[in-house]
Amino acid sequence: MGIFDFLKSDKKKAQEQVPQRADEGAGPSRSAAADAASATRAAAERMAAAAPPRPAPAPAPATPTPGSAAHKAVPAAPRPTAMPKPAPPSTPPGAAHTPTPHSAAHKAVPAAPVGKPKPAAERRTYTVRQGDTLAAIAGRELGNEARWRELYAMNRGVIGANPDLVPPGAVLTLPA
Repeated sequence: MGIFDFLKSDKKKAQEQVPQRADEGAGPSRSAAADAASATRAAAERMAAAAPPRPAPAPAPATPTPGSAAHKAVPAAPRPTAMPKPAPPSTPPGAAHTPTPHSAAHKAVPAAPVGKPKPAAERRTYTVRQGDTLAAIAGRELGNEARWRELYAMNRGVIGANPDLVPPGAVLTLPA
């Protein structure tokens, strides 16, 4: 008898035993899986019976449309009042303020000096040529194409709303 014949005979024996096991389960003792399933079902039924009934969800209030009578009947929310404008400073902007010895400003740490705007001679400019883009200008003049946003922010008034359309002949101020 070869190994395969041995396996075939084991398979036949197993098939003969399966109907016998089924007959055994039909009697008073049931399998563990069937017992667990019925216990779970019974527990779920007990829990459902003990739980209080759920209230039905409340319907959402209808939102009136602007043309409906309900919309017109509701008064509009009051608009916030504008804050009063502060009084103009008595000293011109940029002028140094000398606090009195008893003021809190005198006791505080002195502020950093106000920077003066650079003269026009120190600012670098670039005249846009046909076919230039902000990225190309930033790469050539600033050394980094990613600085095109900075270039656009400084020259938005010259360039306009679309940074992709740079008008030839426009004079752009270059960042430092």
